[in-house]
Amino acid sequence: MAKEILIQVAQDERRVAVLVDGKLDDFYIELDRHQSMLGNIYKGKVESILPSINGAFVNIGQEKNGFLYLTDADNPFLNDIEKIEEEPKQSVPQKILNMILPKPAAEQAVPAVSPSQAPQANRNRPPQKDKNELPLKKDQEVLVQVVKDPFGTKGARLTTHISLAGRFVVYMPVDKHSGISKKIEKPEERQRLRDILKTFTFSKSGGFIVRTASMEQGEKEIFRDSKFLVNKWQEIRELSRKKQPPALIYEEGSLIWKVIRDLLKDDVQHVIIDSKDEFVKMRKFAQNLIGSEVIEKIQYHPGPQTLFEAKNVARELDKIYEPKVYLKSGAYVVIEPTEGVTVVDVNSGRFKSRGTPEDAAFAVNMEAAPEIARQLRLRDLGGIIVIDFIDMNREEHKRKVVNALREGLAKDHAKTEVNRISQLGLVEMTRARTGKTIESLEFHSCPYCEGRGKVKIN
Repeated sequence: MAKEILIQVAQDERRVAVLVDGKLDDFYIELDRHQSMLGNIYKGKVESILPSINGAFVNIGQEKNGFLYLTDADNPFLNDIEKIEEEPKQSVPQKILNMILPKPAAEQAVPAVSPSQAPQANRNRPPQKDKNELPLKKDQEVLVQVVKDPFGTKGARLTTHISLAGRFVVYMPVDKHSGISKKIEKPEERQRLRDILKTFTFSKSGGFIVRTASMEQGEKEIFRDSKFLVNKWQEIRELSRKKQPPALIYEEGSLIWKVIRDLLKDDVQHVIIDSKDEFVKMRKFAQNLIGSEVIEKIQYHPGPQTLFEAKNVARELDKIYEPKVYLKSGAYVVIEPTEGVTVVDVNSGRFKSRGTPEDAAFAVNMEAAPEIARQLRLRDLGGIIVIDFIDMNREEHKRKVVNALREGLAKDHAKTEVNRISQLGLVEMTRARTGKTIESLEFHSCPYCEGRGKVKIN
């Protein structure tokens, strides 16, 4: 399987196309007019708390306040982290709650009672907390991370569960949890990686999640990546002490940096970029993060033809904005995003078969399933997705079509969940949405037809 990464750089945008055996398999875009906030860390201030919707609005210095679920606000704030690290014997989650939730007045003024006067059960029972006590207060300073870009009229989604992604691990500085990616299935490899995690003595608190890219990697590489993230967290803490809210504390790297961190793996043959300046920077990034052995993979495309045109990608990219996607058999798929739901319809089109209608429906659906997974990835569609496959009667056929769809979604970086085919012949699924769709970055609704895409006759 030949894999290439193409990076086309313009004055105000950067596009990345991933090709597998010469076919477009994934696509990313970064525009200067729309800078993603995903992964950024801010020192914010709580503007308002709404228990009725279980959330709080936090001022992070953007046009719209970010939204933080109260159930997602259970981590320590700023300087409280040091207090946790100084008391390792107490469980981190319990200590966090002790600092965030102030004790009720009744507990703070308990009259002195001798041990002989107190019942044994009461002496052993932990202090009870007021269930109505909120974990946040108005004007409180919080350290938050963006997990979802602003969308429509909504501000950014925030969390206090901060995580820093490296090449091989994800470091969670205030969550005492460690684990291995579920995609690493071999028991002996999982055990090897667990043993490596046990050697991490350079972090007083926090946990690590070992990424899929760590498979077959040596202890030295994983250790170096983890140490880099811990040092980065120390810098974030220091800066958070000095800044006054609202303030940006940490900015996630550019698209080209993410390509090096997340996509430049052993199975990539070439990374081709058409900007001389970015080419030089990228080679330095790669050498510092990975090593000199990958430098030769990064190549410069001088032109005169644009990189995407030279690699026959330009026309393929134009197709991802079209509602109809034609399959080799003559069948086609219609993809219609709405504000709340994306609807996908499979049609037989010009497909011809000498078999039974059941066999024909099964053949078209099996061809459409991996293409639907690919299109959802290319267009970066998220939320609720409903797929109307051609009706089938045999349960075995239905099961194989759903499995083909799941296999196609397995390589998706976004989290997906797929249900079985319903009695109406529909597949309901979800795909995690973290930002705007590719189409919404490139187009806006027509002011004349107001987005209908139709011309009125009279």
